[in-house]
Amino acid sequence: QVQLVESGGGLVQPGGSLRLSCVAAGIGGSIHVMGWYRQAPGKQRELVATIDRGGWINCADSVKGRFTISRDNPKNTVYLQMLSLKSEDTAVYYCYAFDVGVSWGQGTQVTVSS
Repeated sequence: QVQLVESGGGLVQPGGSLRLSCVAAGIGGSIHVMGWYRQAPGKQRELVATIDRGGWINCADSVKGRFTISRDNPKNTVYLQMLSLKSEDTAVYYCYAFDVGVSWGQGTQVTVSS
C-alpha cells in the first residue's frame, strides 16, 4: 500500500506563493498517477491537478496559469507550485496517488488571507 505525506502548507497573503510536496512510500516502482485535490469548508473535494508517470497533466480550470504540478519519479514525489494565490484557494490540500488502488494523504492546510 502507498503512504503519502504532504508538506508545505501554511498561511500566505493574497498574491503570494506556496509550494506543496508529497512523498509516497510503500511501493517499489514509479506510481502511475500522483496529484492534488483540495477541500474547502462546506465544499466537496475537488481536483486540483494530476500528473502521470510519463508527465501527462490534468489540471482544473480554476488553477490553470497559476499552479504547476511536477514530479520526481525516482523519489516518488509530487510537487504543486502555487502562484498568485487567491482567497478562494483556501482549503485543505490532499495528496493523491493511483496505482494498484487509490491512496490519500492526511492533508495540509493552505490559508490565503491578509
